[in-house]
Amino acid sequence: MQTFDLEQLRTFVAVTEAGSLTAAAPQVFLSQSAVSEQMRKLEERAGQSLLTRSKAGVVPTAAGIRLLAHAHRLLALSDEAFRDMRGETLQGELRLAVTDYFRPGDLTRLLSRLGESYPQVRLHVSILKSGAIEAGYAKGDFDVGLSMRITGTPGAAARSDAPVLCRESLAWMGAAGLRIARGEPLRLLVLPDTCSLHQFTVQLLQKRRVPYAVAHVASGVAGLQSALAAGLGVACLNESALCEGVARLPPPHGLPALPRVAFHFLPARRGESDFVARARELLASHLG
Repeated sequence: MQTFDLEQLRTFVAVTEAGSLTAAAPQVFLSQSAVSEQMRKLEERAGQSLLTRSKAGVVPTAAGIRLLAHAHRLLALSDEAFRDMRGETLQGELRLAVTDYFRPGDLTRLLSRLGESYPQVRLHVSILKSGAIEAGYAKGDFDVGLSMRITGTPGAAARSDAPVLCRESLAWMGAAGLRIARGEPLRLLVLPDTCSLHQFTVQLLQKRRVPYAVAHVASGVAGLQSALAAGLGVACLNESALCEGVARLPPPHGLPALPRVAFHFLPARRGESDFVARARELLASHLG
């Protein structure tokens, strides 16, 4: 009886998530030609086309979408069985707080994959601003906190002992095709003024004497993305916040250069349980 090869399925998942065979290759430690060969064999085994290929990349066909759902479950079960045999099963309740700037378009999918991989972990997730995460973590409200800091700011230096998960560039963003009207105040879109990125953006514009007016205050990054796509103004956001209808402002836009941001897990507390320490390691491997 023919069955699916787990490594081919793993590569298939990586290809669909990366959007191209070339981008997926380093994620599965294969050459581009080896990835292509694995996809050819998988489609042969499935008996139908699984990917639609174009100059823009690849997307799953209707059959590919069905197989993708099976692949996630099969890989999760395989990983769980391997960890069980190695005595690495993770079981318990974890309170996780994540900044809403962290990969806003992917976070739901990433957490869903985490739940599939560790079904015995009861995960309680809070999406908050970094300041609220750090304050809550200090009080013991969360077991693990994932926060954002802006490179070069005093707050970043104070948290230099926090392990960095990933870094991203900040960019001025607006609706696709939007151009800034010369001689008029910048129509600025922001989150509430308790947000560190809001504070940084306003201070930067004031320091560089760029006239601006706050045109819209969104409650979260998703609302900010919608306002940007609607053409209501311009915002300073991290690059993973780019989404359909939103683009970097094309140069020359005359706005100040921007630094990078770093996403990091808050340092472990003294006396932290082995479960929480292991959970933080696994989160880093899944979210990084």
